[in-house]
Amino acid sequence: KGELSAPYQIFAVFKERYYERIAYVNQLLEGDFDFSKDESFDVDRDKAEWSNSEKELNEVWRKHIKNELLGLKLTGKEDDAAIEVIQKRYDRYKTMIYQYKSSDVYQVFMNSYTNAYDPHTSYFNPTTAEEFEIRMSKSLEGIGARLIKEGDYTVVYSVVPGGPAFKSNQIHDNDKIIGVGQDEDGEIVDVVGWRNDDVVQLIRGDKGTTVRLRILEAEEGISGKPKVVTLVRDKINVEDTRAEAEVKEFMHNGSSFKLGVVTIPSFYKNFKDANSGVDDFNSTTHDVQKLITELQEKQIDGLLIDLRRNGGGALDEAIELTGLFIEDGPVVQVKDSRGKIKQENDKSNRVFYDGPLAVLTSRASASASEIFSAAIQDYKRGLVVGEQTFGKGTVQQLTALQRYIPDEKEKLGTLSLTMAKYYRVDGGSTQNLGVAPDLVLPSAFDHEEYGESSYPSALPWDKIPTSDFDAVNRISPELIKRLKERFDQRKSNDENLMAFIADIEEVKKNRNNTVVSLNLEQRKAKQEADEARRKSRQVMDEQTINPETGESGIAPLSLEDQYLQEGLIILADLIAFADT
Repeated sequence: KGELSAPYQIFAVFKERYYERIAYVNQLLEGDFDFSKDESFDVDRDKAEWSNSEKELNEVWRKHIKNELLGLKLTGKEDDAAIEVIQKRYDRYKTMIYQYKSSDVYQVFMNSYTNAYDPHTSYFNPTTAEEFEIRMSKSLEGIGARLIKEGDYTVVYSVVPGGPAFKSNQIHDNDKIIGVGQDEDGEIVDVVGWRNDDVVQLIRGDKGTTVRLRILEAEEGISGKPKVVTLVRDKINVEDTRAEAEVKEFMHNGSSFKLGVVTIPSFYKNFKDANSGVDDFNSTTHDVQKLITELQEKQIDGLLIDLRRNGGGALDEAIELTGLFIEDGPVVQVKDSRGKIKQENDKSNRVFYDGPLAVLTSRASASASEIFSAAIQDYKRGLVVGEQTFGKGTVQQLTALQRYIPDEKEKLGTLSLTMAKYYRVDGGSTQNLGVAPDLVLPSAFDHEEYGESSYPSALPWDKIPTSDFDAVNRISPELIKRLKERFDQRKSNDENLMAFIADIEEVKKNRNNTVVSLNLEQRKAKQEADEARRKSRQVMDEQTINPETGESGIAPLSLEDQYLQEGLIILADLIAFADT
């Protein structure tokens, strides 16, 4: 009926309670905190019980503020300086809520409503819609990271391929940005509690200038030690986002292998040149085709396609890329909201690369990456190795409300509506479940906490009729079984793989343990232990060969590098088994 007095009444009560809490915080900051006392605090409030009295509520807030102060002390701040940071932080909170407009409240309410049905259906009020357009038009400038707001924190939603953040390999999805500093020596400003747009404005800047970010790594959890990352702002050139290739040579089980690795950061295409009839327009498929030719000239034994940080892109590029590895046939199905199913086919009628193939995936592999991986898997053309993918199998369309009421002089905002879903050629959706690898590598993330399935309102997985396609059967259940057996053997006798798995378990333990000590010495001891563990990881860019055994003797690597190493060893096993 358009009767929306309830959300504004709810906001009025929220605002009143908010101001009460801030007043209590200021009262707490006037007192003393005993950091030698042995007590703890659960920083994850989502599943906590509601307080039964104001006294209980005050105790929760006392521990919350004590934890915030302790976190600042652990970064080297003196007591007075830490208190000043917290005071300014909550002053900003108060100002932020005070500045909320009617349209802001309406947007929050409408998105709470739409997100209850689908996490990707949302409403942008006129101001937000305008800022969204600006961000999209400037998305190729700055540090190259898309940020969202989660509670008090600014969180990295995705890293833009080719940008400074991507190239640094020091910032990853789900990292929390808690401070921003300008230039090499400018003060790092605390941004906890800031509006997302304000943090974005602080991070933005002219090409060639320096910005320093203090972040909490997703792997380490909320109680981890913050690290400072220095980046030089830049314009992200399309050339920098293109696929790259390298050759990895190593010994494994007494045999030498020369494997090609093609890393694809996104599925890109220069639509303007393509539509204008330019023959050699910039596209994922064109680039990968050239790279494979170069790799074949170097006589590689097999090919690994690395999609770990690929969040998607142009759908037709995923289809055409699949066509390099199969002769022809359907690649993906699309079902719209009316139930109409459309099939997208590869029409190349030839196989460009017919050698051994593996696809490396992670939880960050999404959308078009999942379509490609699923097709390679369904056609049994190659082996999919890594983590279960993100599970983004829906299609959105932006709609300006002004088009429906063109005579309205007041700006009306924009809707993002989910219009369709993607389905594999075997009929299963990529939505929610993503693509399950043929051989699963140890993961630091559970699908309940990262990926489409972590959204409470994610649309469910479902199935439609299977497409008419002919699998090439290069990968069989028996082959997968043998590869798993070999991998399981290495898990019990390969020191590097064992260390890698132990490292992942430690990361999961730290991140899942949301109860933190409020004792200064205990927290220092934990940070020192975590730092010692990090230093024990000897990151090596090149493989080392044991001269006595001829085996690949890789020292413990970073999680991401070790994933590549495991993918290559599994591909080597695939080649060896195929030859026997």
